Amino acid sequence: MSLLTIILSILIPPLAVFLKHGLGTTFLVNLILTIIFWVPGAIHALWVNSKG
Repeated sequence: MSLLTIILSILIPPLAVFLKHGLGTTFLVNLILTIIFWVPGAIHALWVNSKG
């Protein structure tokens, strides 16, 4: 995971997931988590981007 991915995962979680995995279910889940509350979206983005 690059430094840019880590920074984007913390600041703008949906963008980080979109750049790594494209527009799909992972992006939509992250977008919903970020809209509900920012912290779960950031945690999800870090987790998804770190594993693959």
